[in-house]
Amino acid sequence: MSGPAPAIAVIGMSCRFPGVRDPDEFWRLLSEGRSTVGTFPEHRAAGTPAPDADVLGSGSFFDAVDGFDAGFFGTEPAEAAAMDPVQRLGLELAWEAVEDARIPATALAGRAMDVLVGAASSGYDVLRRRTGGDRDDHYAALGSSGTLVANRISALLDVRGMSFCADSGQSSSLTAVALACDRIRSGAVDLALVGGVQLIVDPETGLGLANLGALSPDGRCFTFDERANGFVRGEGGGFAVLKRLDLAVADGDRVYAVVRGWSVGSGGASSRMPDPSPGAQAATVLSALDSAAVPFDDVDYVEAHGTGTRLGDPAELAGLREVFRASGRSRPLAVGSVKTNVGHLEAAAGVVGFLKAVLCLDRGHLVPSLNFRSPNPAVADFAKDFDVPRTARPWPDTPGRPRRAGVSSFGMGGTNAHVVLEEAAREVAEAPAEEGSPSRVLPWVLSARSEPALREQAARLRDLVAADPAPSAVDVGYSLVATRSSFERRAVVLGRGREALSAGLEAVAAGGESARVIRGVAEHQAGPVVFVFPGQGSQWAGMGRRLYAESEVFARGIDDCAKALAPWLDWSLVDVLSGAESAPSLDRVDVVQPALFAVMVSLARVWRSLGVVPDAVVGHSQGEIAAACVSGVLSLEDAARIVALRARALTGLAGQGGGMSAVSASPAWVRDRLAPWSGRLSVAAVNGPASVVLSGDAEALDGFAAAAAADGVRVRRVKVDYASHSHHIEGIRDRLLADTAGIAPGGSTAAFHSTVTGGPLDPARLGGAYWYDNLRSMVRFGEVVERLMRDHGGVFVEVSPHPVLTVAMEETADALGASPPVVGTLTKDDGSAGQVLASLAELHVRGVPVDWAAVFAADRPRRIGLPSYAFDRRRYWLTAPDETPAAAGGGSADLGTEPAVRRLVCAETAAVLGARGVDLTGADLAARSGETFKALGFDSSMAVRLRNRLAAAAGVRLPATVAFTYPTPRELGRHVFSLLAPDAPDPAEPADGPGPADPSDDELYELIDRGYV
Repeated sequence: MSGPAPAIAVIGMSCRFPGVRDPDEFWRLLSEGRSTVGTFPEHRAAGTPAPDADVLGSGSFFDAVDGFDAGFFGTEPAEAAAMDPVQRLGLELAWEAVEDARIPATALAGRAMDVLVGAASSGYDVLRRRTGGDRDDHYAALGSSGTLVANRISALLDVRGMSFCADSGQSSSLTAVALACDRIRSGAVDLALVGGVQLIVDPETGLGLANLGALSPDGRCFTFDERANGFVRGEGGGFAVLKRLDLAVADGDRVYAVVRGWSVGSGGASSRMPDPSPGAQAATVLSALDSAAVPFDDVDYVEAHGTGTRLGDPAELAGLREVFRASGRSRPLAVGSVKTNVGHLEAAAGVVGFLKAVLCLDRGHLVPSLNFRSPNPAVADFAKDFDVPRTARPWPDTPGRPRRAGVSSFGMGGTNAHVVLEEAAREVAEAPAEEGSPSRVLPWVLSARSEPALREQAARLRDLVAADPAPSAVDVGYSLVATRSSFERRAVVLGRGREALSAGLEAVAAGGESARVIRGVAEHQAGPVVFVFPGQGSQWAGMGRRLYAESEVFARGIDDCAKALAPWLDWSLVDVLSGAESAPSLDRVDVVQPALFAVMVSLARVWRSLGVVPDAVVGHSQGEIAAACVSGVLSLEDAARIVALRARALTGLAGQGGGMSAVSASPAWVRDRLAPWSGRLSVAAVNGPASVVLSGDAEALDGFAAAAAADGVRVRRVKVDYASHSHHIEGIRDRLLADTAGIAPGGSTAAFHSTVTGGPLDPARLGGAYWYDNLRSMVRFGEVVERLMRDHGGVFVEVSPHPVLTVAMEETADALGASPPVVGTLTKDDGSAGQVLASLAELHVRGVPVDWAAVFAADRPRRIGLPSYAFDRRRYWLTAPDETPAAAGGGSADLGTEPAVRRLVCAETAAVLGARGVDLTGADLAARSGETFKALGFDSSMAVRLRNRLAAAAGVRLPATVAFTYPTPRELGRHVFSLLAPDAPDPAEPADGPGPADPSDDELYELIDRGYV
């Protein structure tokens, strides 16, 4: 394993030792000159003490090794208990190393990436035999050896390169590093994950080492010292991600250090096993130097094998002196051993020394090698050639060359490994991305496989941001989406600046609710994305002003629409959308319809830019024009022509005695009662199971309303003075056909589901005549949505300036017993880019793929380091038949009383109001629980959001209109409690306060007036 070698970068690291969770904590341990060595925890002891219990019980030991996040790794509990804990720790460290490399683990799937690990059994098999698990454990074959850890990791990451567990004794993990470098050098792979793991289930497994005289009776490693009398064993491990240097630089990876050369050799018969061979060790070091094309004189420090044994230390230093003589080196060499800090990790020892040397190079400091007082007398003139750092000190910078270090690891059987490391090129640090405008909302996206892990993720990020003011909010947000995988439990924190975002993290960490936080569970793969475009009614003054200023994509879309509409309009689209004083009123049908078309088409572009691309489109009335345009069936120019001329034609019907009314009843109920007005009234639209719109003669509409009121059915007039989708339209038929003549539909990128025909429609049929039918025929919106939900599930995105179809779609879903994601885009209270992000977050937390990175692209963000995944560990351990495993924790909020449920309703109501800037707490609302939601400031979209939050928090199914039926927090709490406690009385009608049909409620949150509910 030698020869000319291209450089290889270390781009990611992880490690774990007692009291040390990661490389940063490892560095603090090293630089402060501390040790993790102690005694074996009594609660871990099993069996009767061995004769050498004191010697065997000294070392660096974890307090517990039985914890494992089986859910995260997709492992069944029985298999998790059967797995050697070496496998479990290896999986965790491998994941953390990939995260530290700032690579989403999902990006590695299918790649030719090597996984090479130095590991050995922890002695778990001894426990298996004691507990009888070897006789009936189905998973014993897979869990009985630590050597399967590499295969476990390859399966976890779905990588297809070499998956190999090296076992060359104490040099195993550094041999794995050398083998990985060879594989990268050969071109077999360009990326490798290497490491080592060591655990000690029972200290008695070290009895053979004690009998050999290798263990220190003093319980310390006195490396190179006159007191050297053996080593102490240690637990832990470490991993590194290696990548070809040129690729790492090209990809903008953070490079900790560079591997310049490496070599592995055997002592053969040059010494008697297990005695070390100085000549063989020297040959390996010289071969590695030759591989690196680096003179030994340019190596400043060697991280030695350094066991502190009577034979080992003198032999290792003798071998280095042979390298001195062969290379002509004249200056002293700094040497040290990490075994004085964390003990001897045997199969993992080499990679631990490797990581220590990498950290020293990266930080530009040498750290103390502990327990060194006076040189080993077996090494003559020690100070002439060797220098053992006793305190932390800066690593001198030599002009003209980088700092370099060697790392040695020697196996008891004679396999020797040496690696030559070099500091990474010092480049000018890229400045953090700008924080951006303080008014700009940014997302910080979190996810985990369990709720406790999600909370801990938020807490770790909160602590990082609080401790380090350097990373910008943009860099943090970008790194969260660019370097981390997404899991089922999700939370998106939205805020303006670090302070607001940190407050959102605090809420997630505490398990509380906040207006800044959108949470959800992506339980299943999301179905097809359906873009829904409403007809008239979602407009509001100034509906495009903020987004036109904040979103380049939206502004470009509006400008394109303005250009396409210009031949047909005598007013400025931009003036109308920005609410300019000189602009014509949105009350004019020939203004509002082209304006809404432009906004919807441009919002669809915004959704596409964020990775949400429709698989299907549905339009309600004039919304079908936008749907056809967005799907590609109509060109923007043809669509603009249709919408402008159609709206102009409708002005001829204004004031001609027509109108429209919304009826809160089923389609069957409405049709059964239309006979007295046959020929004068018709069903204009069916929006949902209990939402119908009538159209026709104004006088007939009044008569129907009076008859319906007698039956207790609510009817409201829609605020238009013409009768679309009725016989009135026949008067402009010829004009519409002439205006749309020559329209040439094209191909479609998304399935067009027609609300004229009630199902999928061939794009070729969307010529000029279709657009007359669109205005004359009944809108079969509810039927189309029901079919899509029933047949495909789906994700429904209302692409409009304010949601007006959301309630109808939720009612349809309730009738089907379905719960597809249904979201809006903007609202009349918030037309900003921040509201778009909130809508995007609603989709993301339900499992819809989105492109969060696009949110940050314009800021040229950096990938920065983030906290590693917070594993939610439970106890998995082999137990004897009379032992009782620890029970897993769990539980939820106590909702066993009506006051407790009412408090929940008030807290969720406060969270929904908080999202609209209303500063009320749950306690405030408890005192006002008799007030209606309408009086508290709710609109329809807020009522649906409250329904969603309560359903998730209480685990009950609630209809979309529950806040209309139970219109106060007190009544809603009573109803929810009745669902949780079936014996509790559920009032059939709200007991106090105005009900949903009370005459004083004159708008049903405005949707009645707009004809959608």
